[in-house]
This record gives sequence, structure tokens and C-alpha cells, in this order.
Amino acid sequence: MSLLLFDPADAPAEAWPPGNRGARAYCEGVARGGVPNMVANVRTLWRALRSGDRLFPLTVNDGEVGDSYVCLPHSAYILYAREELRIVDTGALAPLLRLLIALFDRLLRVAGINRIVHLDNWLLSTNLHGDWAGDDLSAIRVLLTARFPGHIIAIRSLDAWSCPALLGAARRDRWRLLASRQIWVTDDLDRDWRPRSACGNDRRLLVRSGLVVDELAQLSEADARRIAALYHMLYVGKYSPLNPVFTPAWIAMTHAAGIVRYRGARAPDGRLMAVAGSLARGDVLTPPIVGYDTSRPQAEGLYRIASLLFSEAAARAGLRLNGSAGAADFKRRRGARGEIEYSAFYLRHLSLGRRLVIALLASLLDLLAVPMMKRRGL
Repeated sequence: MSLLLFDPADAPAEAWPPGNRGARAYCEGVARGGVPNMVANVRTLWRALRSGDRLFPLTVNDGEVGDSYVCLPHSAYILYAREELRIVDTGALAPLLRLLIALFDRLLRVAGINRIVHLDNWLLSTNLHGDWAGDDLSAIRVLLTARFPGHIIAIRSLDAWSCPALLGAARRDRWRLLASRQIWVTDDLDRDWRPRSACGNDRRLLVRSGLVVDELAQLSEADARRIAALYHMLYVGKYSPLNPVFTPAWIAMTHAAGIVRYRGARAPDGRLMAVAGSLARGDVLTPPIVGYDTSRPQAEGLYRIASLLFSEAAARAGLRLNGSAGAADFKRRRGARGEIEYSAFYLRHLSLGRRLVIALLASLLDLLAVPMMKRRGL
């Protein structure tokens, strides 16, 4: 199987596989725009990897600290965990968890956890892997460990629901699985979502709101700025600055390429008040962009309207829905169920000390974090 790692900013025509237009447009768009101009809180070396007829965006990090978790595991397992601990009631476990976070903050820095290469990394909170079953995973791993001998090789957003074959391939190739979060998935929206009273209430709320749904076939510069602002209000301002900070340039690029499909709810004066942007790969849809005007009263239900926008998009397309993490009770009442998501790390080419630290983290996540996520619906 032919493998090629290259810079998508100036790659010759023969480097690109036939088809895969969405992946090519995304790799080229981010490369030509520059990563920080597309995702403001990410510093990474952006590359593309071709494996036969498949194309993967690939990120390379050399130990940067503090940027979004989409490239940095330290941000996911330490900085984000520290934020969560301040707002989530963990009861009697809180002192132990604070101690473990402080200990692993130091250990993971020493172990170089942010010296890492991420495969199939779209810089999204949820990377969908489509129909990739991992038949070429061993060959890709050999290439990447030879090219980056001091780096962890990783794949984010693996779960037994959306990519069981890829998850199995990682296990067989002896990748270490680290639990990352609990996501909320809906198997059949016609069965699990449409009949729910919460779904009907959301539709009636939209009608009463006076907002008009815009399929956003055309997107102006002002719309791109407003979508980026609405997303920022919710995911960065309300939730965490460790979430990826998508810029208007990223919004415009993904819309123009047809990679993310945007739907908005406009006020009578034309102003976008809620928005959802959906990405589909294989038979699964996920919304990397959800936002609303958080300055408006909660009674207006703009989050409910934004969620309705992407749920309707999945239902109309007949796709399963990966609703990502968070808002657990809200999503359960709309037919979703929890699924544990993992990151796969390949470590066997690294020093024993680095391997042991990350293996210990993986074991503690399985022992403490996974049961807590399942029990508390985190």
C-alpha cells in the first residue's frame, strides 16, 4: 500500500488521491490559510498523509503547552480536568482528584505527552473517521514512528459505536487506549428522537420564537463573523477557552468547500441568533459548530433551537448522531445515550519511562474517570 506524507500547501497534483474532495479541500484550506488563522488557539505543524485512496489530515506538536486539547493531550487530561473539577461535584473524591491532577501535571510534562503526532485530526472536538476500518494502521504506524521517533503517535475520538473496526485495529496493533470523555449518541433519530416530547416542545418553541430557519446556502462575510462569535460565546466564553477557537476564515472555508453544513435561526431584523454547523462522514453526523447569543434570556431557549437545527439535519439525512460531550441530561431527554470515547496512543518505540507514565494514566482513567463518567453522566 502506497503511503505519502506531504505538505498540503504546495503538494503536486499526483500527491492527492482520487476522490476525497472534502478531505483535500480541508487539508488545503487549513494549510493555505495557516493554522492559527483558522483555529486561533492551536499551534501545530499541519500535514497530509495519503494511504492508498485515503487522505488524512495530520498534526505534529513538539511540546507546546496551553493550546486547545484538539492537539495537546496535556490540555485534555490536566488543564480541562482542572476546570471541570471546579464546576463538577465529585464529592469525597475531590481532594484525591486534585492531588492526582497536580501529580500528573508534572509527570506528563516530563513524559513529553505533548510531543505528539495526531493522525486523522480535523482539529475538531469530535473527529469522525468515516468508514476507515484501520486495515492500513500498522503500515501507517511504521511510517510515522520512523519519521517521528521521539513522538507519541495518536488518534483521537475512537469509540465502539461509530468506529468499532478502527478501535479493534488499534487494539490489535497494541496501541494504548486512554479514555477521554463520555459522548452522547443517537442510533435512530426517527425512533429515538422524533417521538420524544422534548423534540416536539423544541419545535413549538422555534415557531413561537419568531425566528426563521436559514439553510445558509450562501454565507456572507458578516454571517461568518457572526457564526464564529456565536460559537465563541457558548463553547469558549461559557464552557472553556481550551475548546478550539474557530475563526471567521475557518467558517467561510468550510462552508465554501461544503465540508460543514450550516443552518441558522434569524431574528426578523436578519440577525443570526442561533447556529449549528454539521459534519457528516460515513453514516454519522456531528455538530462541530453550535452557538447562540448567550446574552439573551435563557427563557428564549436558543440552545434548544440550536440543537434542533443539527438534530433535524441528521434526521433528514437518515444519519446517526454523535452529539459530542456535555449537556448530558438535555441530550438524554432527547433520546441520546452515553458512549465512552478514547484516544489511542502508540508508545512502543518510546523510552520505558515515558511509556510507564502514560500507562499509569490510562489505568487511572479506567479505574476512576470512566466509572465516574458513567455514574454521574459527565
